[in-house]
Amino acid sequence: MENFIPGQRWISNTESELGLGLILEVSFKRVTVLYLASNEQRLYAIDNAPLSRVRFSVGDTIESTDEEKFIISSVVEQDGLITYLGKDAYGVDIQLDEIELNHHIQFNKPQDRLFTGQIDPNSWFLLRYDTWRRLQKHQQSPVKGLLGGRTSLIAHQLFIAHEAANRAAPRLMLADEVGLGKTIEAGLILHHRLIHGLSQRVLIIVPESLLHQWLVEMLRRFNLRFSVFDEARCLEELGDNNILAGTQTDEDNEYSADNPFTNAQLILASQEFFAAYPKRQRQAILAGWDMVIVDEAHHLQWSPQFASPEYEFVEHLGLISPSLILLTATPEQLGKESHFARLRLLDSDRFYDFNAFLEEEKRFEPVAKATQFLLADEPLNNDSKQLLAELLKDDNVTGLLKNLDDPEKSADARATLVNILLDHHGTGRILFRNSRQTVQGFPERERYGYSLRGEKNTEDLQQDPYYQWLVEHVKQLAGEKILLICKHAQTVIDLEQTLRNRAGIASAVFHEGMTIIERDRAAAYFADPASAARILICSEIGSEGRNFQFVQHLVLLDLPTNPDLLQQRIGRLDRIGQKHVIQIHIPYLQNTEQAVLYRWYDEGLDSFRHNSTAAQAVADVLRDELLTVIHSDDLFEINAFIDKTRALHAQIEEQLHQGRDPLLELNSCRKDVADNLIDQLRAYDHEGALWPYMEELFECYGVDTEYHSPDCFIIRPSDHLRVAHFPELSEDGMTVTDNRACALAREELQFITWEHPLVTASMELVLSSETGNATISVVRDPQLKAGQFLLECLFIVECSAPAELQIGRFLPHTPIRVLIDQTQKNLSATFSHDSLRDTGTHFDKSQIVAFLNKQRALISAILNVAEQHARTDMQSVISEATNTMLASLSAEIKRLVRLQKVNPSIKTEEIEQLKDMTMLAHEHIQAAQLRLDAVRFIITS
Repeated sequence: MENFIPGQRWISNTESELGLGLILEVSFKRVTVLYLASNEQRLYAIDNAPLSRVRFSVGDTIESTDEEKFIISSVVEQDGLITYLGKDAYGVDIQLDEIELNHHIQFNKPQDRLFTGQIDPNSWFLLRYDTWRRLQKHQQSPVKGLLGGRTSLIAHQLFIAHEAANRAAPRLMLADEVGLGKTIEAGLILHHRLIHGLSQRVLIIVPESLLHQWLVEMLRRFNLRFSVFDEARCLEELGDNNILAGTQTDEDNEYSADNPFTNAQLILASQEFFAAYPKRQRQAILAGWDMVIVDEAHHLQWSPQFASPEYEFVEHLGLISPSLILLTATPEQLGKESHFARLRLLDSDRFYDFNAFLEEEKRFEPVAKATQFLLADEPLNNDSKQLLAELLKDDNVTGLLKNLDDPEKSADARATLVNILLDHHGTGRILFRNSRQTVQGFPERERYGYSLRGEKNTEDLQQDPYYQWLVEHVKQLAGEKILLICKHAQTVIDLEQTLRNRAGIASAVFHEGMTIIERDRAAAYFADPASAARILICSEIGSEGRNFQFVQHLVLLDLPTNPDLLQQRIGRLDRIGQKHVIQIHIPYLQNTEQAVLYRWYDEGLDSFRHNSTAAQAVADVLRDELLTVIHSDDLFEINAFIDKTRALHAQIEEQLHQGRDPLLELNSCRKDVADNLIDQLRAYDHEGALWPYMEELFECYGVDTEYHSPDCFIIRPSDHLRVAHFPELSEDGMTVTDNRACALAREELQFITWEHPLVTASMELVLSSETGNATISVVRDPQLKAGQFLLECLFIVECSAPAELQIGRFLPHTPIRVLIDQTQKNLSATFSHDSLRDTGTHFDKSQIVAFLNKQRALISAILNVAEQHARTDMQSVISEATNTMLASLSAEIKRLVRLQKVNPSIKTEEIEQLKDMTMLAHEHIQAAQLRLDAVRFIITS
C-alpha cells in the first residue's frame, strides 16, 4: 500500500459522499483524514483503511477550490505530493498542488471499465440500481431511524422518540411510570440519532445492578454494541501507557492522550464506578460526548444548599454534551425540590431558582384546570371560558370559544383548544410522562397465595416445603410454561439440579454467573414451544433485561422488601403486548417473615393485582417499622401495621392523583402523530420487499439461504463467497426474520429491517465497490428492432453536507436513469428499467469489447447526451428538494417564533440555529454534484 503523507488527497471507498479527503496526521498505525466538503473527520487504522489515492492523469479535467477548471498537461510528484500543470480556458499556465483540489470532487468511471472489458453479470447492475432506489426511499422516509428497533409499535414510545430525536440537541426527562418502557424510549431516540448521523459519541450511566439490562437491551433491541467500562477496562485501554502515566500528575494525565474514554464511541458505565474513581469522572468530562444518558437520575442528590458529587458530575457532563437524557421516577414520586433538580440539569438558564420554579408552576395550574374542563365532556361555565380567553388571548380563540356551545362544532373546538394549550405548556418540551392510566394494553393480574407448613431446608431440597410445593404445582399446570424468580443464584442452581435428578422435570436456568451467550441459549431453549423445559428459574439480577411475554405463570419463591423490585419481577410478564391474564403464585411458610411480607404486599399495597406508583413512597416512610414487624409474631401488631399501610397508601395515591398533570400526559403522546407513525411503520413491515431484495443480494455475493420456518431463514457464507468476509455475518451463519411479531416472540432470531447492520452493511458493500457499474445485457422487446444497441446510464445526484443538516430528508443520494439509443434519442420514458429484462443469452465477451472500442467515439457522444439529460433532470430534483426544505424548515421556524411568546422553554438560540441550518441546507443543495455511477450496454435480439 502507498504510504500516507500529510497533504495528500484520498477518497473513502465506503463513504464517497464525504467528498475529497485530506491527510491531516499520520501516527503509529493510524491516519487522520479531514473531509472539508462535509465537515467530517475520520480516524482509520493504516493497515485496513478503506481509502483510495487520488491521482489524475494527463488529459483529465480537474477543478480547484476556487472552482477554476483546467486540463492537465503534466503531472509532477515530489516527496509523495502531486502538483498538476496545465492551461485554463484562456491559455494561461496553471500550477495546482493537490491540496488545492476542489473538496467536492467525486470519483467513479464505469465507462472506463466498460471499454476495458471489466464487465459484471447483469444481475449486479440490477442489484446496484435497486439498492440506490431503496436507499433513496429510506433516506426520505419520515420514519427513518424508527424502523430498526426490535420493539412493539407502541404509540407513546414512538411519539417520544420521534418528537425528541428530531430536535437539534434533545435535552429531556423521561419520567413514564414503571413498565411503560423508558429504556426503550431512550434506545429509540439514540438509535434514531445514530442512524441519522446526529450523534456518534454516547455515554450511558446507570446503576451497577442495571448494567447488564442496558447492555442486553441496546444490543438485542437496537443492535447497538456498547462497551462496558469499569476500572479494569480503563487500565486495559491504557495498556503499556499506563506504566508511564503513573509517573505523571493526575492533572497531566487527565489532559494527555491517555484517556481511556476516547477509545470507544458507545460507552456504558455505572454510577458506582464513577463515584469510586473521581479521576475517571474528570477524564470522562474531558473526553467529550454528543449525548449523555443517565438512568435512575432521581438518585442524584441536590438541594439549594448542597449538591452531591454524583450530581455535580452529571451537571458537568451536561454542560459539555449538547444532548442530555435523564430517566427518572415520575415527578409525583420525586417531590418538588427533587423534580426541580432534574430540570436544572437540563436547562440551568431557565430553571435557575427553586422559588421562581414554584411560582411558575402556580401560573400553570390554571392551564391544567382549563385542560380538565376541555377534556371533560361537559358544558363549560362562564368562568371556565373566561379563564381560557385570558390564557389564550394572543391566539385569537374567540370563535373557538363560541363553538364550544354548538353541539356540532364543540368536539372540534375542544380538540383545537387543547392542542393550543399543549404548545403553551412550559415543561412539555423537556418532560415526558405517561401513566398506565392513560396508556392502554396492560394485562390483568391474578394472585394466588399458598400457605405452607414446615421449615425451610436448604440442605436437602426434597424435604423443603417450597420444593415439594413447586414439584406438585408444575405437574398441576400440565406443561404450561412457568417463570420462577428467586433472590440467589445458588438457589437457582440447586433447584434445577434437584428438579432434573429427583423429579424428572426439565428446566432452564438464568443467573448472573452465566455468560450472555449461555443466558441466550437458556432463554431460547425455554422459549421454544417444542422444548422439554417447562420452567425457567431465574435469580434476581439474572431476570433483568428480559421480557417473557409468552409466559403467563410467575412464581415468586421469595419476596423482597422493596416494592419497586417486586414490580420489576412482575414486569418480566406484565408488559404492553401480554395477551394472557398473568397468574402470580406466591408460596410462603406460615409464621415467617415471608408470610408477613405476603400480607403486607397483598392487603396493604395491593401490589400483586395492580401496579402502584405510591407503593415505593409508602415503603420509604415505613421502612424501619416494616423491618421490625416482619420479625414479629404478634398478630395484633401485624394487623395494625397493615391497616396503617393501607391508609397511608390511599392517602399518597390520592395526593399523586391530585398532582397529575393531564396536559403533560397529553403532550407526552399526541395520538394523531403517533398513529401516523405506526401506520407508516406497519406499511414497511407488510410491504414484503426486504427479504426478496436480500435474497438477490445474497445470491450475487455467494451467501447461502435456507428456509427455516414461516418468515424465518438461515443464512451462512458459502464456499463461493465473493468477498473475504461478508459484513455482520459469522462463519456459523445466523437465523433471521423480517416479521416483527416473530422477532418479538423469538429473541434468538435476528430481526432484519432496512436499518439492521447486516442490511445497511450489505447495501454499502454493493454501492462502495465498482462491481455492477459496467454490464452488458441482451434484451428482447417487440418495440425494439434486433441488432440495435442502447446505453442505460445510472447517474447519482450527490449532496455532501454536515450530518446535523439531515440533508437526506430533502436531497438524498438520488438515482437518475437515462436510456439513449444509438441514434442518440432519449428513450427513458418509453422503456422502463424493469421492462428491459435480460434474456440470458451468452455472447463472446472479446467480440463485444472490440465492438465497443470501435464505437468508442459514438458511445462517448451517447454518454454526453445522457449526461445532458441527467443534468436537466437534476435541476428538477434540486428545485423540488429546495422547495421541500424551505417549506419544512420555514414552517418550523414560524411555529417556534409564535410559541416563544408564550412558552419560555423555547430559546432564541434554538430559532437562530434553525435559521442558520436553513441557509446552510440551501447552499449545500445548490452545490449538489452529478456522478455517473453505472452503465449498461444493451443489445437487442
